[in-house]
Amino acid sequence: MKWTPLLAAPAAIVLIAPAGATVYMSEQQAMQAIFPGASFSPGGRAGVFRASSGGIVVIDRVLGKHEYIKYAVGITAGGTVKHIEILEYNESYGYEVREASWRSQFIGKSASSPLQLNIDIKNISGATLSCKHITDGVRRVVGQYQSLRGQ
Repeated sequence: MKWTPLLAAPAAIVLIAPAGATVYMSEQQAMQAIFPGASFSPGGRAGVFRASSGGIVVIDRVLGKHEYIKYAVGITAGGTVKHIEILEYNESYGYEVREASWRSQFIGKSASSPLQLNIDIKNISGATLSCKHITDGVRRVVGQYQSLRGQ
């Protein structure tokens, strides 16, 4: 048996994901979860997709405490939140923001809703920054949708 010196061996590439990094679903899976059976076309801006059944899906990301959270917001043609999905969560704690009971608080909210943590969106102890930043992100997305609709 011939031994190859360690230095002559090809270097291994190691990708290290943050502790607790979880990919829950792809963008396409999220779009189908929000608007089941619909087909989607680009909405003119990066991360925006128009649903054939009406409404849009916006793929966005916000900073949790240290890492990014990728999420999708479905907005009805009338400008209210239909549903949100968490696609990727990279923090080691606070993943409870993915629970349906927390995400359901956004359903029916619009640009005229407060969309503020501890006002109309309940906080999750131990996930305060994730809750706040997702709430702020959804408020920003519905506000932008409303302003684009008004043009």
